[in-house]
Order: sequence, then structure tokens, then C-alpha cells
Amino acid sequence: MKQEQSQDTICAIATAQGGAIGLIRVSGPEAIAITDRIFTPVGKAAKPLAMRSPYTLTFGHIKEDTKGDIIDEVLISLFRAPHSYTGEDSTEISCHGSPYILRRVIQLLINHGCRLARPGEYTQRAFLNGKMDLSQAEAVADLIASTSEAQHRLAMNQMRGAFSQKLSKLRDQLLHLTSLMELELDFSDHEELEFADRTELQTLASQIEALIAQLTDSFSTGNALKNGIPVAIVGETNAGKSTLLNALVGEERAIVSDIHGTTRDVIEDTIQLGGATFRFIDTAGIRQTTNTIESLGIKRSFQAIRKAEIVLWVIDQKEAEKQIATLSKQIIPLCNGKQLILVLNKSDIADTPISIANYQLPTENTISLSAKSRDGLDRLQNLLIKTACLPRLSSGDVIVTNARHYEALSHSLQTIRRVQQGLSTGISSDLIVQDLRECLFHLADIVGQVTTDDVLDSIFQHFCIGK
Repeated sequence: MKQEQSQDTICAIATAQGGAIGLIRVSGPEAIAITDRIFTPVGKAAKPLAMRSPYTLTFGHIKEDTKGDIIDEVLISLFRAPHSYTGEDSTEISCHGSPYILRRVIQLLINHGCRLARPGEYTQRAFLNGKMDLSQAEAVADLIASTSEAQHRLAMNQMRGAFSQKLSKLRDQLLHLTSLMELELDFSDHEELEFADRTELQTLASQIEALIAQLTDSFSTGNALKNGIPVAIVGETNAGKSTLLNALVGEERAIVSDIHGTTRDVIEDTIQLGGATFRFIDTAGIRQTTNTIESLGIKRSFQAIRKAEIVLWVIDQKEAEKQIATLSKQIIPLCNGKQLILVLNKSDIADTPISIANYQLPTENTISLSAKSRDGLDRLQNLLIKTACLPRLSSGDVIVTNARHYEALSHSLQTIRRVQQGLSTGISSDLIVQDLRECLFHLADIVGQVTTDDVLDSIFQHFCIGK
């Protein structure tokens, strides 16, 4: 269900404060007329915006209502419905970035009939006017928030419709399967008519299930790429965990001290490696302690391991035998299904290199370095990229990054598997059709074909004003 389109004309500042240029967006049925009321074109061929062609820039002045004093010299971009971002008549006022100028122009627009846009209202109007589906609209927010190459490419692919095209293909297959089943229901009194045998229907249902499962399974990768691949830095006190964090992020994020138990809580920071974001979590050193606060920090260390995709176990090479014997039974069981990297730290002061093979530990991801001198840091970064198994994203690749989409796909997967079970056990066709319709409903919810007003409000209220 879609909201009724508002007839209000809205305005908002679309650029961040502090820049040399400020952009104000105006959209709605009176956008051009209202902009004309506060704008005076300059030049030999000066004429009102209402008389100008779309996709043109017009130079002129924004003036005060009363005295006619010039507020700023501006450029006006003109767009006419339906060929604009929102699908409505729109103007964009490019002026100087002074907060005073921007505020005065907004006040003039409001005085002449505009209202301030709500967060995300421009993109919401674009969705309501059919300029994009809901999954594409959500990708706009992801594109704005992207901080890495991978995040940017994922959002761009989704905004350009790669995900929508995949869902459209699924929907067509589901509709074909549903139509065959409903034909059986319509002609159930004519047993001699057969539109598709159960084997063919099962094959089609299996193909649909495989596509939905592929999208659903991609969420773990997509979520890591979108929010940063979580990497827990763990080990005993004074193994060099905080020094390693500081070396990786290139600044003093964590306190480094020879005193045991300095780190009492988790400290997080991110860096870009291989086009993706890695989110490092420095944790409290794991040891036996009677200090209540330190014990809470150690408890959070184990929680960080459980949530991480990659675990960096930092081991002081001078104390390797003791630290491995003490912590292996605590750390190794928590690393099932995760990537474990053994970081043999303090290579600059260790007497001789140690052999991990002697300690019955996984040896494929082991690196010796000095976090203090940063010797070997580049090799660790390369190992992190390799260990993360980042997909090579190209135009058109679809990886699910949105929790709402994942939830809908999970429900779709459950229903299509019930369809497969029903086809194999021979249950009534009307029950199978009901599951097929439910599967179609969940897929339609992703692109906004059946989305409620409450869901739309929840999605768009997290956008920035001006977008």
C-alpha cells in the first residue's frame, strides 16, 4: 500500500554546512512558481523560470521581499515533472555556502508557500511517484553513507536496479508456478486435464528456492561489507594488543602501558583495506583477576570473539609457551566458523623465532611481527585481506546488505521450502498456492509493492533532510 502523494511544495538545504557552495532543493507543484517569486534573472535574455526550458541553468539574484536588497547571486537548475529526481517540478538553487545566506533563502521560500521537507522526503516522493522502487530508495541512503569502495559498489548496484531485476526474475518464476497450480484448482473437476506434472513443478520450485537461498546466504557477507568486517584483537595482558591496534589505525587510540590490565573495555576503530572496511576491536587482556572492573572487561573480550569474523590472537613471542598453554582452551573453541590469525608479536626483541607447529595450533594463518616498530604490519594487512575472502564486486552483482530485505527473503525461503515439501508429499493444491502467494508477498514487500505507511515512515525518517 502506498501513501497518497502530498501536494505540498517542499524545500531543504541539501549540502553540509561549511562548504563554499550551498544547494537548496525545491520540489512540488509550485516549485517553479515559488522560486520565480524570490528570483530575478540577470542578462539580455532574462525571462522567468516558468518560461524557460527544463535542464537549464539560469543566473540571477535572490532578493529581499521588502527592500529588494540582494541576498546572493545564484544559479537555478530547472527540472519539470516527471523528469526529475522526485518526479515533480523541481528547482535547485546553488548559492554561496554562508549559513546566513542559506537560512535567508529558506525563509523566503517558506514565506512564499513552501514548507520544510521532512527527513528523506525527496527520496520518498521519488518512490511514491514510481521513479524507483523501495529497495532502490534504501540504497540511496547506503550510497550517501558509504565510506569504502565495496560499500559504494554495493549501494550503486542496488540503486541502479540489480537487486530489483533479480527479484523481478524470481517473481516471474513464482507467478508462473502459481498460475499452473491455480489452473489445476480451476479445473479440478476435469481429472483428464493436466497442465504440469508434479516433477516439473518440483523442478521449478527447486530453482526458485536456490535463487532465494543464494540471496539469503549473501547477507552475512553483505552485512560485513556494509558495517565493517569485525576483527577481535585478543590475547594475554601486555601481549601488545593495544600497540597493534594503534599501529593498524595509524593513531594512538588505545593506552599503551607496561602495567598489566590497562585495557578494561573494548576499543573500536576502522581502516580501509582492499576496498573494504575492517572494524578492529581491542579487548581487555585475558588473565585470572580478582578486580571486578577488569573481570567485566575480560567477559567482553570473549563476547567480542563470538561476534567477530576474524580473530587476531596476539602472542608475546618471549612468553609464547606459557600464553598458548594458558589461553588455547579458552580461545580455540570460540573460533569455530571464524578465521583465526596467530600474531607472534615482539619479534624485534624475541631471542629466536618460535614454531607454532610444536603447540598443535592451526598454522596456515600465522605471522611474526613487531607492532611497536611496525615491522611486518604490511604483511598482516595483506593476510587480513586474504583471510576475509572479499568478493570481487562488479556491475550487476547482488549481495544483500539490508536487514529488512534479509528478513523478507528468509520468510520467502521458508514458504518456498514448504511448497517443495507439499509437492513431494502430494498435499492439496490450494494449500500449496497459499504458500506461493505468501512467498510472493514477502518478495513484493522488499520493493515496496505491499509496504505499509508505517514501514515507509520508519525507513525514510533515517535519511538526512534534503535527500
